Amino acid sequence: MKKWQQRIRSLLMEQFSLPSDVVMEMPRITIIGNLHFYIENHQGLALYTNEELQLKVTNGFVSIKGHSFVLKMMLPKEIMLEGTISEVLFLNHENGEKDT
Repeated sequence: MKKWQQRIRSLLMEQFSLPSDVVMEMPRITIIGNLHFYIENHQGLALYTNEELQLKVTNGFVSIKGHSFVLKMMLPKEIMLEGTISEVLFLNHENGEKDT
């Protein structure tokens, strides 16, 4: 069933010139320097502290580490984080390990 869905999504992207982040439900991430982190298409907040933000995405989690974090904007599918960012990790959904 997943292969069929992937074929349909690929066809939609090709035929209708739709962006892959919309069709594939992938997050769109914008990082400005090491001070601002903006993400669209996330699926919810999993963890928030002064030093880490973890968001659920389609294939697992995105973890942002640093310090002095402040959530500047939080909407149902968008978040803007401000602070000093030192690390961004993509964590695999199945086992919580880092994706390379």
